[in-house]
Amino acid sequence: MKKRTTARDYPRTARLNTLVRDILARELGRIDDERLEFVTLTSVVVDGDLKKAVAYYDHSRGDEADDEVAEAFDEHRSRLQRSIGREAHIKRTPELRFELDGVLRNAQHIESVIRTLPDLDPGATPVEYDPELYKPDPAADDD
Repeated sequence: MKKRTTARDYPRTARLNTLVRDILARELGRIDDERLEFVTLTSVVVDGDLKKAVAYYDHSRGDEADDEVAEAFDEHRSRLQRSIGREAHIKRTPELRFELDGVLRNAQHIESVIRTLPDLDPGATPVEYDPELYKPDPAADDD
């Protein structure tokens, strides 16, 4: 029989990260600001001492809207922080900082680069690694 997962089996900081992300997501849904539409909170990292928390986000409005979204988060930061203090029931409310999460954009960029590569012939023989070709040049060490 599988052991039931309890709160003790789940590290405190991971629980806090999830809790703060959920609170922020709910509060973002209540904020009526078109600059924050189509914003996704990708993760939240709360320091173990509860002094700081970084909320990583991304949006689908394009690179030109990055500054606008960051400005909106700055304007609503105190409201979002208050909602954490009100709902989280933790010793102290961490100071919030919002950062753009570039992981999804980097992945999309890598995918677009890969798509531009020419298709390889599936019947082609793979090139064998020849260690003789990659031996260091002893004359280069004399410099």
